[in-house]
Amino acid sequence: MSHADHHEGTRRDFLYYATAGAGVVATGAAVWPLVNQMNPSADVQALSSIRVDVGGVESGTQLTVQWLGKPVFIRRRTPEDIESAREVDLSDLPDGNARNANLDAGAEATDDNRAMPGNEEWLVMMGVCTHLGCVPLANAGDYHGWFCPCHGSHYDAAGRIRRGPAPENLPVPVAAFEDETTIKLG
Repeated sequence: MSHADHHEGTRRDFLYYATAGAGVVATGAAVWPLVNQMNPSADVQALSSIRVDVGGVESGTQLTVQWLGKPVFIRRRTPEDIESAREVDLSDLPDGNARNANLDAGAEATDDNRAMPGNEEWLVMMGVCTHLGCVPLANAGDYHGWFCPCHGSHYDAAGRIRRGPAPENLPVPVAAFEDETTIKLG
């Protein structure tokens, strides 16, 4: 192999690599706008999480906020609410699953698994009946929780279905305290 042949092979290799590199860059430039347009818009991202000031919520009352177009119940429970929710025999529940976004699927619907982590006084749930999507009434029903007057579903003080046609407990969204009076949803 002469020096000229060796030099030709190197130039040819460079042209192959340069062409392949330009092709990759051109493909990336063509595909990126298509992929990027699938990302949520800025207004949707802004709504994906909200902060709620719960400093004024008294014990035994609840605050209802809108999040992702649905009502969310934020309830500050009394010691009696907590005690009655803990005394429930899980085998008596129609739906023994926690329905808590913070837990793995199949977790039991204990009061501890449904209340705010580290603060049992607070309960945060989606405020939509799991039967047909109605909004249950607070502090109503046979279990001092929520009652859906549309079809008669009764939920207890932990948001668990106790009686009626609703098939599941009220879902618990991802929520956490950011400070002493602010809960972040999402």
